[in-house]
Amino acid sequence: MSARSKRATVYFAPELHRALRVKAAEVERPLSDLVNDAVRQSLTEDAEDLAAFKERAHEPNLSFEAVLKDLRKRGKL
Repeated sequence: MSARSKRATVYFAPELHRALRVKAAEVERPLSDLVNDAVRQSLTEDAEDLAAFKERAHEPNLSFEAVLKDLRKRGKL
């Protein structure tokens, strides 16, 4: 653990905690590394989603009804 690491208490469901401990042992890495990697991946996906929303902000909004109507017109439904 680096000197810049912060400590936090996180409560896992018992079955998740067991799975994490087993995986950490199998891959010979600390449980905290696995959790850090998972959280980092989740935050990266969130950032990508936000960028995509921003990029598409000026696209027209289509109602669900309009999409269904278009699909029917094109013979997809």
